[in-house]
Amino acid sequence: MMNDLMGLLRIHIKRGVNLAVRDVNTSDPYCVVRMGKQKLKTRVIKKDVNPEWDEELTLSVQDPSVPFTLTVYDHDTFTKDDPMGDAECDIHPFIEALKMNTEGLPSGTIITRIQPGRQNCLAEESRITLVDGKIVQDIVLRLRHVECGEVELQLQWINIPGSVM
Repeated sequence: MMNDLMGLLRIHIKRGVNLAVRDVNTSDPYCVVRMGKQKLKTRVIKKDVNPEWDEELTLSVQDPSVPFTLTVYDHDTFTKDDPMGDAECDIHPFIEALKMNTEGLPSGTIITRIQPGRQNCLAEESRITLVDGKIVQDIVLRLRHVECGEVELQLQWINIPGSVM
């Protein structure tokens, strides 16, 4: 049962805010998202500690208990890329919201709220909302293992015909 594909998780990586400086007075940041054996990257934004990626990465989900990890790196041409912090994101509340009956609810209905705490990397309250019949989760992740930085993203689910969800 655990090998069955539940569906696809689309992660819209919007932007970074106040990311750490790793070059002389700026950085060339990009994000790497990992879940299980999957690894996806955004493009590098040159010389910007407040980058606008506006990119969508799609992961296949088999086990809802497995979180995804987002790591920001500073791209360097001649040396190893410098880490600029990471964050872990639990998708379980999002998966639970997908199972709810949202029939008849108006667009904009907040299904659930997740508060920042020691168990998560949230920088502020995260809302799971019904938007035009789709469930989306807006998240601001505070990066760990670094002096500063946040990444704004949004989760969306893509059902696959024949999947277990």
